[in-house]
Amino acid sequence: MDLSDLVKTLSDVLRTKQLKLATAESCTGGLISMLITDLAGSSDILDRGFVTYSNQSKIDMLDVSPLTIDQHGAVSKETAEEMAKGALLHSQADITVAVTGIAGPGGGSEEKPVGLVYIAFARRNGESFAAKNIFTGDRSAVRYATAKTALETVLNKIGE
Repeated sequence: MDLSDLVKTLSDVLRTKQLKLATAESCTGGLISMLITDLAGSSDILDRGFVTYSNQSKIDMLDVSPLTIDQHGAVSKETAEEMAKGALLHSQADITVAVTGIAGPGGGSEEKPVGLVYIAFARRNGESFAAKNIFTGDRSAVRYATAKTALETVLNKIGE
């Protein structure tokens, strides 16, 4: 499914289920929110988007614990999950998706290579999870693959 079809399908499902989404984005820099708002009427389904590129913005805007970032890093399952939960706390959304990763071309290491991205989902009922992904390609390819996978994640989780 291409991105525009994915966004349309997700929007329809969110609207049908009367759910609002919030995003918390680091490595995508607002791309997920942009893709959603490209579709007219998106205010019915998107509450808000947080672009938290720096560690301090994750702490200030999403209540990510500085200890989590110190112990696990900004690019970690733990940080992604706290980002998703923080987006719920600071929004009127029913569900959230959060992404944090290394889009490249620099910034990677052996332990955390370029293309490493964690995608997290949280729901008001307390359900949350985060998954590790490794994407390939240049910076743009990693960012678009992250956005697509994040949207697919939301669609799959709300379909359960």
